[in-house]
Amino acid sequence: MTAPLPEISSLWMDTAARAPRFPAQAGTTQCDVAIIGGGYTGLSTAHHLTQAGLAPVVLEASRIGWGASGRNGGVVSAKFRISSADIAGTYDLAMARRMAQIANESVELIGELVDTCNIPDAGFMMSGNLKCAHNAVSMDKLRAEQQWLATNMGDTGLRIQSAAEVAEETGSRDFVGGLLNPHGGLIHPLNFVRGLAESVSRAGVPVFEQSPVRAMRRDGERMLLETPSGTVSAKQVVIATNAYSDLTPATVQVQRTLVPFRSALIATEPLTTPAFAKLLATNRSYTETRRMMRWFRRAGDRILFGGRGAFGKADSAAATDALRRKMVAIFPELASVQVTHRWSGLVGMTLDSVPHVGRLDPYVSYAVGYNGAGVAMSTLMGRYLARIVQGETPELGLLWAPHLKKLPFYPVREPAVRMVAGWYQFLDAIGR
Repeated sequence: MTAPLPEISSLWMDTAARAPRFPAQAGTTQCDVAIIGGGYTGLSTAHHLTQAGLAPVVLEASRIGWGASGRNGGVVSAKFRISSADIAGTYDLAMARRMAQIANESVELIGELVDTCNIPDAGFMMSGNLKCAHNAVSMDKLRAEQQWLATNMGDTGLRIQSAAEVAEETGSRDFVGGLLNPHGGLIHPLNFVRGLAESVSRAGVPVFEQSPVRAMRRDGERMLLETPSGTVSAKQVVIATNAYSDLTPATVQVQRTLVPFRSALIATEPLTTPAFAKLLATNRSYTETRRMMRWFRRAGDRILFGGRGAFGKADSAAATDALRRKMVAIFPELASVQVTHRWSGLVGMTLDSVPHVGRLDPYVSYAVGYNGAGVAMSTLMGRYLARIVQGETPELGLLWAPHLKKLPFYPVREPAVRMVAGWYQFLDAIGR
C-alpha cells in the first residue's frame, strides 16, 4: 500500500465548511472514462461527461483538494499570462478575440457550477480585480492596455484609477495608480472543489481518494489503470494532474511539458479593529505590476497575501518571511499583526504562457499548464475535455496542443527557474 501524502495546513483547511471523504479504489472498476486527478479539471470533466450520459470515474492520489485546487488563493480571473495585444501582434486579432472569449467563458462557468452544483459556501463573488502600478512606467502600460482593449476588443468595462483612488480602495499608498477589471472575482477554493466532488458523487460518479494510478496500459480497445488496491478498465482516460503530474509514473508524459513554480501564501490573524476596516474594503483581488508579482485579497476578516519566489519541494520559511516583509511594506499597519497561516503549492507553467489541451493518443486526453490563473481556466477545461473525449475537436485557439510540447531543458528546470526569478527580482529592484 502506498503511504498517504502528507496533509497540507492552510487557511482554507481551517475554514472549510465541508470535509467529505471518499473511499479508495479497490478490486475491478469498469467505466467509460477514467479521470486521473480530483481537482477542478478532473471534477469538471466528470460533471460534463455525466451530463452527456457517459460514466466516468475520478481517481485522486491523495484527498480532494490536496493539490492546487485546494491550496490556491481563490482568485477567479479571466486572463492568460500573455496579453491580448501580444496575441494579436503575434497571430491576429481574431485569435486575440477567441482567446478573450475563452477567458470570459471560464469565469462564467464558475458561477454556473456554484449554482447548478449547489455550492453556496464556495462564497463566489464577482468583485473584479485591481491591478496596482508600482511605478510610472507600469502605469503607462496599464493606460495603453485599457485603450487597446477598448479600441480592438470592444472591452469598455476596464477603468483607470488614480493613485488617490487606489489608496482609498486598498488602504495603501504604495502605488501610483491602477487598472480596475470587473471580469473576475473571489472564491473559497477548497469549499468549491469539495462541493464539486460531492455534486458528481451525488450524480453517481465514483470518486476515489488515496488512489494513485501506478501504471497505465492498453488492453485491446480499453485502457487498464492500476491503483494500489485494484484496477480500472476504461474506454478513455483523461489526465488532469497539472503541476502534480510527478506523483505517479502514469502521468510522467505530461509532467515533462511543465515548469513547476512554487507559489507561497500567508494569512493574517482576524483583523477586528476599525483601523483595519479600510484595507481592501471592496473585497476585490489585487495584483502588483512587478515581474515577481505579489497579490492580495481579503478572506473574511483576514488579509491573504501571496506571490512567487518560493523554491524546492516543500514549504519555505524564507519565502513566507519574504512575503510578510513585502506585505508590511505595502500595509505598514500590519507590522504588529500575527501571521497565522503559511503554505505553498505548485503552479504549472508552460514556455508559451498558455494552457495545453489535447490528446496523447486516441485513448488519452489531457489539459495542463494554467500558469497561475487556473481556478477558472482549469474548471473550463473540464467542459472541453468532455467534448474531446466524445470525439469533438473544439476551437480552443492557442490552447489546442495536439502534440505534447516537451521542455527542451527539463533536467535543469529547477536551476533555470531560480535563474529567471533572480533576473526578474533584479529588474524589479532597479525599477525596470
